[in-house]
Parts: sequence; structure tokens; C-alpha cells
Amino acid sequence: TRRSSDLSVKEDAPFNRNQLIAELTARKIGTRLLFGGNLIRQPAFADRDYRIVGDLKHTDYAMNNSFWVGVYPGLNTIMLDYIVESITNFVKSM
Repeated sequence: TRRSSDLSVKEDAPFNRNQLIAELTARKIGTRLLFGGNLIRQPAFADRDYRIVGDLKHTDYAMNNSFWVGVYPGLNTIMLDYIVESITNFVKSM
């Protein structure tokens, strides 16, 4: 059963990804940033030749606004409800 989900905070939200992650961390909810995102911004690509197609705005958006929540494989329904409640309460408080 898949338990983790990726979330993205809209750019016009009254809070940013880091604020939401800080709230979840304070409530002992584990999160992880997306690794990679826009790969051409990673140090491994600094001296590499590569081809870019398009403006990559979606990869930048994912890199800067997205994260995973629910990263513990033993999550149960009570834990998942706690995550949902925590996010809902945070969003409503903004």
C-alpha cells in the first residue's frame, strides 16, 4: 500500500512550503523535499553538456514548492488522519 504523497504549495498561497514543513515538523510529522527537481540546477550538471527543451518552469516549481509527507512505511489510518488534520488546521489558520 502506498502511504506517502507529494504535495505542492501554490505560489499565491498565504504561506510557503517551508512554513508548512516547519508546522508539520513541530507536530512530529516527517517530510522530505523532492530530490532532484530541476536537474540542471544540481551541481553534478555544472560542467556537463545537455540540451534543454522548453523553459522548465514546472521543474522549478516542483523543486521550490513541493515535498513529500507520510514517508514512514508503517503509517496507519490514525496517523494519516493526524497528518490531514494538521495540514487542514494550519491552512485554516492562515
